Amino acid sequence: MWDEVKYQTGFGSEFASEDSRAPGALPPSQNTPQKCPYGLYAEQISGTAFTAPRSKNARTWVYRMLPSAKHRRFERVQEREDFTHDWNEEYPDPNQKRWLPFKMPQDEEKVDFVQGLKVVSGAGDPKCRHGTAIYVYTCNSSMQDSAFYSSDGEFLIVPQEGTLKIQTELGLLVVVPGELAVIPQNIRYAVHVDGASRGYICEVFGTRFTLPNLGPIGANGLANPRDFKYPTAFYVEKEVNFRIFNKYQGKQFVCEQDHSCFDVVGWHGNYSPYKYNMWKFSAVNSVTFDHMDPSIFTVLTAPSVEEGTAVVDLAIFPPRWSVHEHTFRPPYYHRNVMSEFMGLICGKYEAKEDGFLPGGATLHSIGTPHGPDAECFSKASSSLSEPQFIGSGQLAFMFETSLMLAITKWGQKTCQVLDDQYYECWQKLQKNFSLENKPDENDKDFFRHLGTGI
Repeated sequence: MWDEVKYQTGFGSEFASEDSRAPGALPPSQNTPQKCPYGLYAEQISGTAFTAPRSKNARTWVYRMLPSAKHRRFERVQEREDFTHDWNEEYPDPNQKRWLPFKMPQDEEKVDFVQGLKVVSGAGDPKCRHGTAIYVYTCNSSMQDSAFYSSDGEFLIVPQEGTLKIQTELGLLVVVPGELAVIPQNIRYAVHVDGASRGYICEVFGTRFTLPNLGPIGANGLANPRDFKYPTAFYVEKEVNFRIFNKYQGKQFVCEQDHSCFDVVGWHGNYSPYKYNMWKFSAVNSVTFDHMDPSIFTVLTAPSVEEGTAVVDLAIFPPRWSVHEHTFRPPYYHRNVMSEFMGLICGKYEAKEDGFLPGGATLHSIGTPHGPDAECFSKASSSLSEPQFIGSGQLAFMFETSLMLAITKWGQKTCQVLDDQYYECWQKLQKNFSLENKPDENDKDFFRHLGTGI
């Protein structure tokens, strides 16, 4: 079934899809006819309140063999220390954090996607519908006769190693490293893998990911809506002892039913999983001097109630031309009012070529200083200012959040890949101040070159 996966395109569009094996599965011109075609059941999956403004209202009608209500009781899954939303289990720590690549399961272990979910950090509360949780996943086995969904929020999945074949109620997604997938709240899915796989996940509570406003950039650029791909209907008719795993208020539950949940024959609506190829991101930047803020690299944003402030932004740092003159080109030193969780999918990140490795991560908390290491600063301060293609073969990303992220016990201690020496990369920075180093007259020449008359 994975050989000829078909997609629909267009971010947030209204889609209609039916499995080609059952033409006419979608009722014409209505949602709930007295009798649905093929004896199917109509069921609505809503992503917003019924009364949400039309521009934000999200819902999808599915036509399935059996209603999803046909299942037995949910029972508690034994709690794991690496899966928690208790943000107070560790004492707060404002230090810069760096993790080496998160460990893959051993070959003799069989770990599927749900078993391999581990919470690194987070903030907020799904019960109050505000917050975020950041995970890594490491797995080497496909989910068998089971599915997973989150009642708490929307999952943004960023594979770093290994292809994910995601079977959802609404169809199939094949997601390779360099792509991302978003699974909306309450949509059920199973993850199939061909071997060791690793990646990152950001879950948002009470909001959804959408495209950022472009403002003065205009109508085009950044992530283009046409490049987002949505599944087409694909049903499985299977009577089997099937398990549904549910993440609810930060805990895991499971129920059993006598059939596969992937029995949707047709669907229509605007509430669906999707994927995006991050290599297609159309980056913008300065073509004169100085840095633009990293917000110009935002692919998706999960807005808060405060305009211009996100619960989470997803920003990426792809290969691109750097042409601005008279400018220190790597990311400048900064202290933010946002928390920054970064991961590296491939290559070497320009500001941290050593130590920040694919499959690892960093966390720079609110107010904690960070920026280029000493070697990067020295090189960038003396290099020839000419057009340069930077980050060739590199793809890094950042979950930037307005919330104060707490690190879980697993992320702080148990995962065993935390680099306690990360702070040392800034210790070699030297004080260069001297009254002998007077302002350079070439600075004024540069601005005359731009025609400013300074």
